[in-house]
Amino acid sequence: RKAEWPSWSPPAAMRRRDPSLPEFMKGGPKNPLGARALYLYENGRDTLFRIHGTNEPKSIGRAVSSGCIRMHNDEVIDLYGRVALGAKVVVLPADAPPLEQPYPDMVSQR
Repeated sequence: RKAEWPSWSPPAAMRRRDPSLPEFMKGGPKNPLGARALYLYENGRDTLFRIHGTNEPKSIGRAVSSGCIRMHNDEVIDLYGRVALGAKVVVLPADAPPLEQPYPDMVSQR
């Protein structure tokens, strides 16, 4: 699933860690999911992991969410326009060596 200016319902675990979080937040510039969101599914089930923009760019690259991957809004807008529903997502650990060649099923349009 993909969404433009997605709404946000923090997972229960996140709300337990921070009770000040709202139960629901409408999409828009103040929403933590930013301008676009890609919802990651496995075997047809929502994993609750997302690739999304953020209204807090300083949080990018830090473990501040429930497993989501945050991007600058302009970058996630670009990705959103280029990725197809059902695309395979490969997440590498931060200490992984650089890829010499992309995965065989990856196609770059740049």
